[in-house]
Amino acid sequence: MEVKEITNRDVDFAKWYTDVCKKADLVDYSSVKGSMIIRPLGYAIWESMQSVLDKMFKETGHENVQMPMFIPESLLNVEKEHVEGFAPEVAWVTHGGSEKLEERMCVRPTSEVLFCEHYKKIIKTYRDLPKLYNQWCTIVRWEKTTRPFLRSREILWQEGHTMHRTSEEAMAETLRMFNIYKDFQENYLAIPVITGKKTDKEKFAGAEVTYTIEAMMYDGYALQNGTSHYFGNHFADAFGIKYTDSDNTLKTTYQTSWGVSTRMIGALIMVHGDDRGLVLPPKIAPFKTVIIPIGDVSEKLEELKDSLKNHNITFKVDDSNKTPGFKFAEAEVKGYPVRIELGKRDLEQDKVTLVRRDTLEKISVTFDEIIPKLEELLEVIQKDMYEKAKIRRDSMIYDADTYDELKEIASTKPGFIKINWCGDVACENKIKEDTTLKSRCLIEDESVTGPCVVCGKKATTRLYIGKQY
Repeated sequence: MEVKEITNRDVDFAKWYTDVCKKADLVDYSSVKGSMIIRPLGYAIWESMQSVLDKMFKETGHENVQMPMFIPESLLNVEKEHVEGFAPEVAWVTHGGSEKLEERMCVRPTSEVLFCEHYKKIIKTYRDLPKLYNQWCTIVRWEKTTRPFLRSREILWQEGHTMHRTSEEAMAETLRMFNIYKDFQENYLAIPVITGKKTDKEKFAGAEVTYTIEAMMYDGYALQNGTSHYFGNHFADAFGIKYTDSDNTLKTTYQTSWGVSTRMIGALIMVHGDDRGLVLPPKIAPFKTVIIPIGDVSEKLEELKDSLKNHNITFKVDDSNKTPGFKFAEAEVKGYPVRIELGKRDLEQDKVTLVRRDTLEKISVTFDEIIPKLEELLEVIQKDMYEKAKIRRDSMIYDADTYDELKEIASTKPGFIKINWCGDVACENKIKEDTTLKSRCLIEDESVTGPCVVCGKKATTRLYIGKQY
């Protein structure tokens, strides 16, 4: 069966990941090097994520807009620190048809400068603030090493860009969107996340503060699964974005940006998937259940489909000519939360089999019990998947009190390490050089006692470190 072609994840996790992407039919490769074709199931998962997040954004007053794909070089260069941060990954357009452009244009790696140029035109007084805009779009970053969903040269994402009257309002917005991301990932993706500020070395180019959502994958590696940035006046000063306040004085605006991408699909695979393939949390699965008819059950199938529609439970019917065993395996590879086996002989005894994808438990119910049992299972599976992922994540978080202990854990155990840190970037760089581990985020809810594990000087903060995708 097709499922046998999936590599054991404990033997070769990287190969396992690629196998799941391909065997679950999430992606395909093309002649466009470094980019992927997102197949219908992969795109349906993204649409499901998009619909939930878009609703959350609009409920908090955000409006969707669309900015150009191209950025003139002179516009990109307005904010120097920002440009330097993206320069190695920028793709440039130099010709239009056969004619060389007077000014080369980059294919947007992100859209801060485009929003700033627009905001300068439309913000005049305090009555124009705040501006709460978001866009769903494609960006391009010329990554050297690419992997489906995790790193691609062409990325589907959303980017919110907002302007505010005061620094307090902008910081409140930064944290509000940060918390929306956290809520979405834990309550919809069933992924437990670690959250906090990035160090100055790791923060977004041009930001004063970057808050990060860090998820731990099955293999202990970190995946930065979303960020929210407070820019202060940096971009507004560079672009001259000013407004007349209520006291008739001219003031500079304050800015934020925040974003997530299809990288979250990679996180879903690597947190929840198993050796049979994809395992989707019910709240984000495009299809909550797959129905597999066995024999001539057309009358009961139509009745079940109507019931599912009436209860707003999305479903897919596998009515192909494949054998039941192959259909079962394919349903498992694609990660549908519950499989409904609708067999003719079972129905004659008023029996239907439901199979949980997360545990593969088989549950026998009567036909009339399908809907209530399915609704119950979808809630239980969502909760159980989160708890299972949290238990595994917590089992791979360690404390290191000395540098030798840090290096020992780094060389023998996958996961995150918590340390005392003095805040000096030299210590941060030394950890990376000696262990390949990078800082993930500052730990703000733990008291700091004792010295920095690297240099022995007084520690000023606690820090998560780990390997990353």
